[in-house]
Amino acid sequence: MAGLFAGTPLERPVTCERCGQPHGWCPCPRTRAGKVAVPGEQPARVRREKRTGKVVTVVFGIDLAEPHLKAFAVELKKTLSTGGTVAGGEIELQGDHRERVLALLKARGYPAKAAGG
Repeated sequence: MAGLFAGTPLERPVTCERCGQPHGWCPCPRTRAGKVAVPGEQPARVRREKRTGKVVTVVFGIDLAEPHLKAFAVELKKTLSTGGTVAGGEIELQGDHRERVLALLKARGYPAKAAGG
């Protein structure tokens, strides 16, 4: 991404507005649009689904770029000691973990709510 003074001695790398690191080194999670993802602005929802006799917990409404969403799913799977995947912008976890996922999301600053029955 070219800055205002690209190619001059005054050139500085474009930095993240949250952590101050250059965009190439920035560890901040980003939305699909490329902006810094603020948890409080993303209304996360958690629902249960029954598929072929088994219960799946689905987390949706989190707008993160694919690599950040996968990393978040890995963190949830490790915390809950369960399997799961990311499909269609949603995190799917094996088993009924709705209450624990809601507590984890609220602890991270997401305004999470239960969806469905």
